[in-house]
Amino acid sequence: MIISVEIALREITAFHPNGDDLAAKSQDLVSGLLQYSESPFSRHQFTPGHITCTALVLHPTERAVLLMYHHRLNRWLLPGGHVEPDDLSLHHAAAREAMEETRVQLSEISHSVLAGIDVHGIPRRSNEPYHLHHDLLWAFQAASDRIETTEEAPLVRWATEDTWAAHNLSENICRAARRTFRA
Repeated sequence: MIISVEIALREITAFHPNGDDLAAKSQDLVSGLLQYSESPFSRHQFTPGHITCTALVLHPTERAVLLMYHHRLNRWLLPGGHVEPDDLSLHHAAAREAMEETRVQLSEISHSVLAGIDVHGIPRRSNEPYHLHHDLLWAFQAASDRIETTEEAPLVRWATEDTWAAHNLSENICRAARRTFRA
């Protein structure tokens, strides 16, 4: 694993939830996971869970975010997923997932910002128990509005704030997006 726990802890500590109590609680949980877990980035660590990375991709000209439909969870989500052994950093993990799942081209990946932190449960599957994802939401600017469907994401779209409720976006995603648009 290339990613440094120390660097990850610095990134988590530098995040300012700005009055978002759930993000602050999640920040504490993620910090604890990084400090006390032997394998915080391993997708096979189910207790107490593992780090995942999500991409909050902003449309290049509109106040819209990139969404993909997750068939297993039956809902619209931001692109994201598990950290891989060859990821250089946590924000690169989020960027990789967004590009793999939607073919979006991102501007200035190195300038990504930690926009949110959310710890949430993942339902049991045949080969995995119920577990927690300690999710880090990284904000990116899209280089263009061009996106493509993939096998992993057969439905992708840009969603403006007035459509977030219709897409049933979780409140933590909405709060992170609003914070990012204000920044």
